[in-house]
Amino acid sequence: MKYALITGASKGIGKAIAQELAARGVHLVLVARDKHLLEELAAGLSVKHNIDVRYCSLDLALPDAVQQLYNWILQQQVQINILVNNAGYGLSGPFESYTASEHKDMMRVNMTVPVELTSALLPDLKQNHPSYILNIVSSAAYQSVPGLSTYAASKAFMLNFSRGLRYELRKKGVSVTAVSPGSTDTGFAARAKVGQKGLKAAEKVNMTPEAVAKIAVNAMYGKKAEVITGFINQLGAFLVWLLPKKLAEKTAAGIYELD
Repeated sequence: MKYALITGASKGIGKAIAQELAARGVHLVLVARDKHLLEELAAGLSVKHNIDVRYCSLDLALPDAVQQLYNWILQQQVQINILVNNAGYGLSGPFESYTASEHKDMMRVNMTVPVELTSALLPDLKQNHPSYILNIVSSAAYQSVPGLSTYAASKAFMLNFSRGLRYELRKKGVSVTAVSPGSTDTGFAARAKVGQKGLKAAEKVNMTPEAVAKIAVNAMYGKKAEVITGFINQLGAFLVWLLPKKLAEKTAAGIYELD
Protein backbone atom coordinates (compact mmCIF):
# COMPACT_ATOMS: atom_id res chain seq x y z
CA MET A 1 0.00 0.00 0.00
CA LYS A 2 1.04 3.57 -0.62
CA TYR A 3 1.11 6.19 2.12
CA ALA A 4 1.27 9.94 2.58
CA LEU A 5 3.88 11.07 5.11
CA ILE A 6 3.02 14.30 6.93
CA THR A 7 5.39 16.12 9.26
CA GLY A 8 3.99 18.32 12.01
CA ALA A 9 0.83 16.24 11.79
CA SER A 10 -0.46 16.42 15.37
CA LYS A 11 -2.19 19.81 15.11
CA GLY A 12 -2.82 22.86 12.97
CA ILE A 13 -2.45 22.66 9.21
CA GLY A 14 -0.66 19.29 9.39
CA LYS A 15 -3.54 17.71 11.27
CA ALA A 16 -6.06 19.24 8.87
CA ILE A 17 -4.13 17.89 5.87
CA ALA A 18 -4.13 14.45 7.51
CA GLN A 19 -7.91 14.69 7.93
CA GLU A 20 -8.38 15.87 4.33
CA LEU A 21 -6.27 13.05 2.88
CA ALA A 22 -7.89 10.48 5.16
CA ALA A 23 -11.32 11.54 3.89
CA ARG A 24 -10.05 10.73 0.40
CA GLY A 25 -9.01 7.22 1.47
CA VAL A 26 -5.25 7.85 1.65
CA HIS A 27 -3.21 5.75 4.09
CA LEU A 28 -1.11 7.91 6.40
CA VAL A 29 2.21 8.14 8.22
CA LEU A 30 2.02 10.91 10.82
CA VAL A 31 5.12 12.53 12.33
CA ALA A 32 5.28 14.99 15.22
CA ARG A 33 6.66 15.35 18.74
CA ASP A 34 3.54 14.70 20.80
CA LYS A 35 2.95 10.95 21.00
CA HIS A 36 -0.42 11.30 22.77
CA LEU A 37 -1.86 13.62 20.12
CA LEU A 38 -0.55 11.40 17.31
CA GLU A 39 -1.99 8.28 18.88
CA GLU A 40 -5.39 9.91 19.34
CA LEU A 41 -5.45 11.30 15.78
CA ALA A 42 -4.30 8.03 14.21
CA ALA A 43 -6.91 5.99 16.03
CA GLY A 44 -9.72 8.38 15.10
CA LEU A 45 -8.83 8.63 11.42
CA SER A 46 -8.30 4.90 11.08
CA VAL A 47 -11.75 4.07 12.45
CA LYS A 48 -13.62 6.90 10.72
CA HIS A 49 -12.17 6.37 7.24
CA ASN A 50 -11.16 2.70 7.32
CA ILE A 51 -7.54 3.43 6.43
CA ASP A 52 -4.18 2.37 7.83
CA VAL A 53 -2.59 5.12 9.91
CA ARG A 54 0.85 4.82 11.46
CA TYR A 55 2.69 7.40 13.51
CA CYS A 56 6.21 8.21 14.65
CA SER A 57 6.80 10.47 17.64
CA LEU A 58 9.99 12.40 16.92
CA ASP A 59 11.54 15.82 17.57
CA LEU A 60 12.62 16.96 14.11
CA ALA A 61 15.03 19.50 15.60
CA LEU A 62 17.36 16.65 16.60
CA PRO A 63 20.44 16.41 14.33
CA ASP A 64 19.75 12.79 13.38
CA ALA A 65 15.96 13.07 13.24
CA VAL A 66 15.59 12.36 9.52
CA GLN A 67 17.84 9.31 9.71
CA GLN A 68 15.80 8.03 12.65
CA LEU A 69 12.60 8.60 10.70
CA TYR A 70 13.90 6.93 7.56
CA ASN A 71 15.08 3.89 9.53
CA TRP A 72 11.61 3.67 11.08
CA ILE A 73 9.98 3.87 7.63
CA LEU A 74 12.17 0.99 6.44
CA GLN A 75 11.16 -1.07 9.47
CA GLN A 76 7.48 -0.34 8.83
CA GLN A 77 7.90 -1.40 5.17
CA VAL A 78 5.59 1.32 3.91
CA GLN A 79 5.77 2.85 0.43
CA ILE A 80 5.59 6.64 0.39
CA ASN A 81 4.12 8.35 -2.64
CA ILE A 82 3.11 11.64 -0.98
CA LEU A 83 5.51 13.71 1.13
CA VAL A 84 4.04 16.67 2.99
CA ASN A 85 6.75 18.88 4.48
CA ASN A 86 4.58 20.80 6.90
CA ALA A 87 6.50 20.99 10.19
CA GLY A 88 7.84 24.43 10.98
CA TYR A 89 7.66 27.35 13.41
CA GLY A 90 8.72 30.96 13.81
CA LEU A 91 10.50 33.24 16.27
CA SER A 92 8.95 36.70 16.55
CA GLY A 93 10.80 39.80 17.70
CA PRO A 94 14.25 41.30 17.20
CA PHE A 95 16.84 38.91 15.79
CA GLU A 96 19.16 39.53 18.76
CA SER A 97 16.53 38.49 21.30
CA TYR A 98 17.21 34.84 20.42
CA THR A 99 20.40 32.84 20.65
CA ALA A 100 22.18 31.50 17.60
CA SER A 101 21.20 28.03 18.76
CA GLU A 102 17.50 28.97 18.82
CA HIS A 103 17.72 30.38 15.30
CA LYS A 104 19.59 27.28 14.16
CA ASP A 105 16.97 24.90 15.59
CA MET A 106 14.19 26.77 13.81
CA MET A 107 16.11 26.83 10.54
CA ARG A 108 16.75 23.11 10.85
CA VAL A 109 13.06 22.28 11.20
CA ASN A 110 11.97 24.78 8.54
CA MET A 111 14.66 24.10 5.92
CA THR A 112 17.17 21.35 6.63
CA VAL A 113 14.67 18.66 7.60
CA PRO A 114 12.52 19.08 4.45
CA VAL A 115 15.64 18.95 2.27
CA GLU A 116 17.02 15.88 4.07
CA LEU A 117 13.65 14.12 4.04
CA THR A 118 13.10 14.88 0.37
CA SER A 119 16.56 13.53 -0.41
CA ALA A 120 15.97 10.36 1.61
CA LEU A 121 12.55 9.63 0.10
CA LEU A 122 13.07 10.78 -3.48
CA PRO A 123 14.19 7.36 -4.80
CA ASP A 124 10.97 5.85 -3.39
CA LEU A 125 8.83 8.70 -4.72
CA LYS A 126 10.26 8.20 -8.21
CA GLN A 127 9.42 4.49 -8.06
CA ASN A 128 5.92 4.97 -6.62
CA HIS A 129 4.70 7.54 -9.13
CA PRO A 130 2.50 9.34 -9.61
CA SER A 131 3.99 10.92 -6.52
CA TYR A 132 3.67 14.30 -4.88
CA ILE A 133 5.75 16.60 -2.71
CA LEU A 134 3.69 19.24 -0.91
CA ASN A 135 5.72 21.92 0.84
CA ILE A 136 3.84 24.16 3.24
CA VAL A 137 5.62 27.48 2.94
CA SER A 138 4.23 30.88 4.04
CA SER A 139 3.10 34.17 2.57
CA ALA A 140 6.12 35.56 4.47
CA ALA A 141 8.29 33.89 1.83
CA TYR A 142 7.51 36.68 -0.63
CA GLN A 143 9.25 39.46 1.32
CA SER A 144 11.66 40.19 4.13
CA VAL A 145 9.81 40.59 7.43
CA PRO A 146 11.52 42.58 10.20
CA GLY A 147 10.49 40.91 13.43
CA LEU A 148 10.34 37.54 11.69
CA SER A 149 13.61 37.89 9.81
CA THR A 150 14.96 34.36 10.09
CA TYR A 151 11.56 32.74 9.70
CA ALA A 152 10.71 34.68 6.53
CA ALA A 153 14.15 33.89 5.10
CA SER A 154 13.69 30.18 5.84
CA LYS A 155 10.36 30.21 4.02
CA ALA A 156 11.86 32.08 1.05
CA PHE A 157 14.38 29.25 0.89
CA MET A 158 11.60 26.65 0.83
CA LEU A 159 9.71 28.52 -1.88
CA ASN A 160 12.72 28.65 -4.16
CA PHE A 161 13.72 25.09 -3.32
CA SER A 162 10.23 23.98 -4.35
CA ARG A 163 10.38 25.91 -7.61
CA GLY A 164 13.74 24.48 -8.60
CA LEU A 165 12.92 20.94 -7.54
CA ARG A 166 9.64 21.02 -9.44
CA TYR A 167 11.49 21.79 -12.67
CA GLU A 168 14.10 19.08 -12.04
CA LEU A 169 11.42 16.42 -11.44
CA ARG A 170 8.97 17.52 -14.12
CA LYS A 171 9.62 14.42 -16.27
CA LYS A 172 10.15 11.94 -13.43
CA GLY A 173 6.62 11.35 -12.19
CA VAL A 174 6.98 13.51 -9.06
CA SER A 175 4.97 16.73 -8.81
CA VAL A 176 6.14 19.47 -6.42
CA THR A 177 3.71 22.06 -5.04
CA ALA A 178 4.41 24.97 -2.69
CA VAL A 179 1.44 26.27 -0.71
CA SER A 180 1.86 29.54 1.16
CA PRO A 181 -0.72 30.21 3.87
CA GLY A 182 -1.07 33.57 5.50
CA SER A 183 -2.38 33.94 9.03
CA THR A 184 -4.06 30.69 10.05
CA ASP A 185 -5.83 29.78 13.28
CA THR A 186 -3.09 27.52 14.67
CA GLY A 187 -0.62 27.63 17.55
CA PHE A 188 1.97 29.41 15.38
CA ALA A 189 1.51 32.88 16.90
CA ALA A 190 1.82 31.62 20.48
CA ARG A 191 5.00 29.64 19.80
CA ALA A 192 6.46 32.53 17.81
CA LYS A 193 5.63 34.94 20.67
CA VAL A 194 3.83 37.37 18.36
CA GLY A 195 2.84 40.61 20.12
CA GLN A 196 -0.67 41.99 20.57
CA LYS A 197 -0.50 44.22 17.51
CA GLY A 198 0.45 41.28 15.32
CA LEU A 199 -2.26 39.12 16.84
CA LYS A 200 -4.92 41.74 16.18
CA ALA A 201 -3.78 42.11 12.57
CA ALA A 202 -3.89 38.35 12.13
CA GLU A 203 -7.43 38.07 13.51
CA LYS A 204 -8.74 40.13 10.59
CA VAL A 205 -7.47 37.70 7.94
CA ASN A 206 -7.27 34.39 9.78
CA MET A 207 -8.17 31.26 7.83
CA THR A 208 -9.02 27.93 9.42
CA PRO A 209 -6.55 25.04 9.10
CA GLU A 210 -9.29 23.04 7.40
CA ALA A 211 -9.74 25.67 4.68
CA VAL A 212 -5.99 25.85 4.09
CA ALA A 213 -5.72 22.06 4.01
CA LYS A 214 -8.43 21.70 1.37
CA ILE A 215 -6.74 24.31 -0.83
CA ALA A 216 -3.36 22.64 -0.31
CA VAL A 217 -4.50 19.11 -1.12
CA ASN A 218 -6.46 20.26 -4.17
CA ALA A 219 -3.41 22.18 -5.40
CA MET A 220 -1.20 19.13 -4.86
CA TYR A 221 -3.46 16.76 -6.79
CA GLY A 222 -3.94 19.46 -9.42
CA LYS A 223 -0.14 19.54 -9.80
CA LYS A 224 -0.02 23.29 -9.34
CA ALA A 225 3.39 24.91 -8.89
CA GLU A 226 2.50 27.30 -6.06
CA VAL A 227 -0.56 28.70 -4.36
CA ILE A 228 -1.05 31.53 -1.87
CA THR A 229 -4.15 30.83 0.21
CA GLY A 230 -6.79 33.54 0.50
CA PHE A 231 -7.45 36.64 -1.58
CA ILE A 232 -6.03 39.05 1.04
CA ASN A 233 -2.75 37.12 1.15
CA GLN A 234 -2.59 37.01 -2.64
CA LEU A 235 -3.19 40.74 -2.77
CA GLY A 236 -0.51 41.27 -0.13
CA ALA A 237 2.05 39.33 -2.14
CA PHE A 238 1.18 41.37 -5.23
CA LEU A 239 1.55 44.65 -3.36
CA VAL A 240 4.91 43.55 -1.96
CA TRP A 241 6.04 42.92 -5.53
CA LEU A 242 4.61 46.26 -6.69
CA LEU A 243 5.67 48.58 -3.87
CA PRO A 244 9.20 49.67 -2.91
CA LYS A 245 10.83 47.09 -0.64
CA LYS A 246 11.56 49.70 2.02
CA LEU A 247 7.86 50.51 2.36
CA ALA A 248 6.87 46.83 2.53
CA GLU A 249 9.48 46.23 5.23
CA LYS A 250 8.37 49.27 7.24
CA THR A 251 4.77 48.05 7.12
CA ALA A 252 5.77 44.57 8.28
CA ALA A 253 7.95 46.00 11.03
CA GLY A 254 4.97 47.98 12.32
CA ILE A 255 2.89 44.81 12.60
CA TYR A 256 5.57 43.13 14.67
CA GLU A 257 6.07 46.22 16.85
CA LEU A 258 9.60 47.10 15.80
CA ASP A 259 10.73 50.75 15.66
